[in-house]
Amino acid sequence: MPTDTSKPVKLERYNSYIRKVHSTKLLNASSKFLFRVTLLIALVLILFFTINYPPLSDNTHSAPHHHHRHSFLSTSLFSGSSLVGGAAWEKQVRHSSTPRRVNGFSVLVTGAAGFIGSHCSLALKKRGDGVLGLDNFNDYYDPSLKRARQNLLSKHQIFIVEGDLNDGPLLTKLFDVVPFTHVLHLAAQAGVRYAMQNPQSYVKSNIAGFVNLLEVAKAVNPQPAIVWASSSSVYGLNTENPFSERDRTDRPASLYAATKKAGEEIAHTYNHIYGLSLTGLRFFTVYGPWGRPDMAYFFFTKDILQGKPIDIYRTQDQKAVARDFTYIDDVVKGCLGALDTAEKSTGSGGKKKGPAQLRVYNLGNTSPVPVGRLVSILEGLLNTKAKKHVITLPRNGDVPYTHANVTLAYKDFGYKPTTDLASGLRKFVKWYVNYFGIESKHSKHFDESS
Repeated sequence: MPTDTSKPVKLERYNSYIRKVHSTKLLNASSKFLFRVTLLIALVLILFFTINYPPLSDNTHSAPHHHHRHSFLSTSLFSGSSLVGGAAWEKQVRHSSTPRRVNGFSVLVTGAAGFIGSHCSLALKKRGDGVLGLDNFNDYYDPSLKRARQNLLSKHQIFIVEGDLNDGPLLTKLFDVVPFTHVLHLAAQAGVRYAMQNPQSYVKSNIAGFVNLLEVAKAVNPQPAIVWASSSSVYGLNTENPFSERDRTDRPASLYAATKKAGEEIAHTYNHIYGLSLTGLRFFTVYGPWGRPDMAYFFFTKDILQGKPIDIYRTQDQKAVARDFTYIDDVVKGCLGALDTAEKSTGSGGKKKGPAQLRVYNLGNTSPVPVGRLVSILEGLLNTKAKKHVITLPRNGDVPYTHANVTLAYKDFGYKPTTDLASGLRKFVKWYVNYFGIESKHSKHFDESS
């Protein structure tokens, strides 16, 4: 009798049918899920581009701010409790930038939370100028010190916008809200030795950031006059003393110096093509209260108090390394003098209308002091003997000697430094022990000696 195979066949057909049904249902479910995900992504993208790229007005003669496009980062940054670009934020920006004296300046200070920037901002505000700060609060050194400077400025009604020089839409927005008469451009990546660790940061800030600022400034109407920070480092391997603005600056000894020299050439280009009024200031080893922790006088003070050894450099031929230490108050007077004598830019809408002012000045103290003498003064002020470690100056870009000739700055705006190193360091140490709350024999000795 033949075997009946119909039942297994039917069962297999049934199972095959069930598998097809399940596959169809799974495919349909997957299609619906994929469709919903795609739709959601499309909606998010539409929303993003609607916010960041609004349609241009049909009226081609409307105010310039209708045409500015802001990046997602720019429109979502918070400064305090106000959204960048919002009504409350614009009110803060305008209030901080409005001068209180007749014919006062409206100054954008880049690097306002920095050492020189904070001092200059306070001096400008004190005399009745409008001041708006810009700073990215990077962590090259402890940002808490920058935040403390920001708090100090805030108490004097100076608002700092937190942002980067390379954020073009943010810079454009600031010039859109405020018709700045002047820019004091002090933001930069500082430090000679750090350039060997992070060279790209110098290119990004000191070159690309400067170009971005000039690109925005050239296009606005009216164009501002710009005073900006170069450096005594541009003299590089120059052996003429004292350093004069007429000396060679084409042999930089560090990448930092090279970026500052590049800035001077870039300034020449934008002055020549676009009529921007530009004044470069070559600072010589600025020191004082609220200073930079990466500077020798600052970390010498810290290490002496903590009983740590300090490195004192000598040149390759075993001569003393010397610096033209310049007290912050003298530098501030020089910066304000440069602003006061800066002529108006001659361009409009990116087009030059006539020759524009182009200047460069040394701002130094005119009296170089050996680093060993600096340490001796600190030892006396701190009532502590330093543990000195004398070593040969490494080939890291530091130059052995700086000495400023300030004849030109004196002639053009009366620049005359008046603070000697001992007096300046006394003021710095007083600030240092107060700021860091040092309660010890050091602070008592300092109070008695004061």
